[in-house]
Amino acid sequence: MRISVTRDRFRLAEAFTISRGSRTEAQVLTVTVDWQGVRGRGECVPYARYDETLDSVEAQIMGLAPDFQNMSRADFDDLDLGRHLPPGAARNAVDCAVWDWWAKSAGRRIWEIVPDWPEPGPVETAFTLSLAPPEAMRAAATKHAHRPLLKVKLGGEGDMARLEAVRAGAPKTRIIIDANEGWTAEEYSELAPHLVRLGVDMVEQPLPAGDDGMLGEIARPLPVCADESCHDRASLPGLRGKYDMVNIKLDKTGGLTEALALRDAARGEGFGIMVGCMVGSSLAMAPAVLVAQGAEIVDLDGPLLLAEDRDSPLYYDEEGAHPPDAALWG
Repeated sequence: MRISVTRDRFRLAEAFTISRGSRTEAQVLTVTVDWQGVRGRGECVPYARYDETLDSVEAQIMGLAPDFQNMSRADFDDLDLGRHLPPGAARNAVDCAVWDWWAKSAGRRIWEIVPDWPEPGPVETAFTLSLAPPEAMRAAATKHAHRPLLKVKLGGEGDMARLEAVRAGAPKTRIIIDANEGWTAEEYSELAPHLVRLGVDMVEQPLPAGDDGMLGEIARPLPVCADESCHDRASLPGLRGKYDMVNIKLDKTGGLTEALALRDAARGEGFGIMVGCMVGSSLAMAPAVLVAQGAEIVDLDGPLLLAEDRDSPLYYDEEGAHPPDAALWG
């Protein structure tokens, strides 16, 4: 068995900005597992917020290569990547490549080989408006007002003007807010009534992870979703009483395996489910579409932000993001 890593870059259709900075391309790692004439692929997006770089994540993945080379089929079928890698981008790419290998080696779709897994359908997805001056965000909102759900990036001085501009540009569209840890408790408390007034459905990660205890003490007049504060099932005890939803991203959980387990555990504890993504290609979104089945909010718009994508990309239409073609993944 051979495991390999390549670096791929995908140009964005336009600059993408959040409270932590801007980017003009998606830089990803593609993992390939080759064995017995079958090839499985997975993608991850190393994220500096979690102290990840392309170099550090590639080193983690390639550290597994010697173990994979001499692995028996029995060992492979019982593989528990959680024993080898922590939650994060490296484990995500390997885990998704392994799932893809299993499906392709069986010549069937993943949902056909997993017991009691119903065939997935399309999921309505948000479209993200990146952080910009109010007039630019109003123009972007007007351009995308036909979409059913807009995700608005905020997290800085002038946020109220930006949100008012977006609502003016898309008066009938559902809106969710992502502050990317950019507010203080005082700022959130001041803004929250205005979010309700403007018909915002949910606010994502208003306070910094690790400094979000006040969410358990102040009023939450609209649902609050944990993003940077939620990685895997081990995160859940620290979210109780502070958050109403969790944002599941495969690059945080460490792949499809833990993402599914986190979804079920979070639902069992009464949390709403959001399934999100980093800015990556269709290969990164493909397994997340499976996790997103039945989620209250889906934000898998990465490919919609790109100027170029993988071969056999995900298909998007008025119903949302469709399950992947077998040629892409799974």
